[in-house]
Amino acid sequence: MYIAIESFLRSMRIERNASELTTKSYSEDFSSLLDFFQDRHGTVPDPAEVTVGMLRAWVAYLHECEYARNTVARRLACLRSFFKYCCREGITENNPAKALRTPRTGRRLPNFLTTDQISTLLDAPPANTAQGLRDRAILETIYSAGLRVAELVGLNTQDWDRDADVIRVLGKGRRERIAPVGSYAARALDRWMEVREPDSSSDPDQQNAIFLNRFGRRLTARSVGRMLEKHLASAGLEHRISPHTLRHSFATHLLDGGADLRSVQELLGHKSLTTTQIYTHVSTRRLRETYEKAHPHARSRQNAVDPD
Repeated sequence: MYIAIESFLRSMRIERNASELTTKSYSEDFSSLLDFFQDRHGTVPDPAEVTVGMLRAWVAYLHECEYARNTVARRLACLRSFFKYCCREGITENNPAKALRTPRTGRRLPNFLTTDQISTLLDAPPANTAQGLRDRAILETIYSAGLRVAELVGLNTQDWDRDADVIRVLGKGRRERIAPVGSYAARALDRWMEVREPDSSSDPDQQNAIFLNRFGRRLTARSVGRMLEKHLASAGLEHRISPHTLRHSFATHLLDGGADLRSVQELLGHKSLTTTQIYTHVSTRRLRETYEKAHPHARSRQNAVDPD
């Protein structure tokens, strides 16, 4: 089992360009399954020995441990992919995970900030310190380009085209896209680059990063989260906001401003339009206004004329 899993993860990295985060999540899913087998059966079976009943027992165990439905669904997707790979490679003859039912997960509506809240947050970092200039550039860039935090910290200096005001982004599945950068973010980046000082003793990957920590090395996603929490507190905003909330706000404000869904999909780097459609709920106000203007029987009650 261990050899098959390692071969599968290697295939994910090479053939499907899976990110480190994805392979790490899959590794954790496999660890949960292997620990379960060891505890229940005293040994880890070969892939060909795994039955539907054994996997169902594991799923029941996950529910007993009160794992979130999204977590269970992801682990089942991981197993299906693994056994599909095993069938393709001749390791097993069938896919025992294929018969398992995925729990209904629903889809949580994305949290987002209003334009006024965004303005308050973006003004929170001080403009008279190097760290403040960096933080302003980070927040402006995430909101302006709709970046994931992993995409942000992965940016290198050569990824930013100053003349065209665009950045080259390496997204999920190592898919590249070009993201436009607005004038506010471009100015913030310019000011940060003027004071940016990489650690000359570090390796080139560290020195090339656009966003650096106080030691002059590439900033981490966790550091961005801590930075955001600090500025949320100083701005008096909700503490549960994450860097991803700025990405949600980016998509929400685009749609509310009249952007079409397909364009927003491209800007976000979503592989499927279905993923982007979740943001349409936030445009209810705009849709209502359009409806009232276009439909002959949709005028507001105050302006309606009684036909009698």
